[in-house]
Amino acid sequence: MDMKISEAARLFPFLLLGGVLLTGCGSSAKQDQQQQMPAQELPVITIKSTPASMFTEYTTSLQGRVNVEVRAQVDGSLLKVLVDEGQYVKAGQPLFKIDDRVYREQVNTAAAAIQSAEAGLANAQVEIDKLTPLVQNKVVSEIQLKVAKANYQTAKANVEQAKAQLASAKINLGYTTITAPVSGYIGRLTQRVGSLVGRSTAEPLTVLSDVQEIYGYFSVGEAEFIRFKERYPGKTLEEKLRNVPGVTLILADGSEYPQKGKVQMGEGQFDKATGSISLRATFPNSGGILRSGNTGKIRISEENPSALIVPQESTLEMQDKIFVYTLADSNKVKATPITVGGKSGNAYVVKTGVKEGDKVVFTGLGSLQDGMKIIPKPINTDSVYKAQLSMK
Repeated sequence: MDMKISEAARLFPFLLLGGVLLTGCGSSAKQDQQQQMPAQELPVITIKSTPASMFTEYTTSLQGRVNVEVRAQVDGSLLKVLVDEGQYVKAGQPLFKIDDRVYREQVNTAAAAIQSAEAGLANAQVEIDKLTPLVQNKVVSEIQLKVAKANYQTAKANVEQAKAQLASAKINLGYTTITAPVSGYIGRLTQRVGSLVGRSTAEPLTVLSDVQEIYGYFSVGEAEFIRFKERYPGKTLEEKLRNVPGVTLILADGSEYPQKGKVQMGEGQFDKATGSISLRATFPNSGGILRSGNTGKIRISEENPSALIVPQESTLEMQDKIFVYTLADSNKVKATPITVGGKSGNAYVVKTGVKEGDKVVFTGLGSLQDGMKIIPKPINTDSVYKAQLSMK
């Protein structure tokens, strides 16, 4: 047994060396095989600067100009629901009806209390009228007249109090008919006929959205916000925002909303947690196509007289970075990261990574590897740019 272990220990270095040689041979063979593979013929374009309408897109969530929670202001049983979900209503239109019998009786009680108070006031006045000549003739003491006048003031206050109670009762009675505070669209109805509703009800009866104008909120980073301000003339931020051209809303299905929007301030300061500031784009919505809760993208365009353009199909995205394959010496390709400053049509506007005159593989990137040799097939860059920039 000991002899077998000793023999194995003696042979182990040679076995290890053999494994290394086999591995080395395999790697060398793989490299040889890669070198022996025929070079692909791939189209190549030459990077040029060209005028382009550049755009940047920001994710947005849309909200109506006014979103009002409709709630009951008095307690009672829901007697009628006068609208349906999604219905357009005008300001002042009745929406819900609460059983008003209790509140009508309160109005009647308050009205009776006024009559009683007014009778008391009349009695107090009679007492004053009776005592006044008696005091003047010194039949009764003056103190009795003062007491009568004080009672009159008390009766007068009782009348005013009763009137206030009647006004309050009428207000509560009016609250039994819940009307639309603004014009807009009815949201989800949370309560049905027969439900007990009131001021303590957790959920609103519905949410009413005024969508004659739609607000699209989007966030911009601090550095991007500084560049954003530098693009447009004006001494103040408000003036610069007024000079921002109309922005485009890209809907969830990729289509463009037909009416342009205007950029306005959304918040007055940066969010410390995210390092961004919120802006707001306002879009007219007279047709009611847009609703609160819609999502999309805000597209802000600007003219760039000298943009370096790379078609999107000439790029690869890996680990949140964008790469192109540039043509290096001996027709070998090199994976080169680029920094994108925006989009124009179906192309990227490049800030860094490539320069004018660089050659980039146009299509067929899926099978390429860094350092692989190709047969470049030059194509008309102007034609490619024209096609790419015309796409939406």
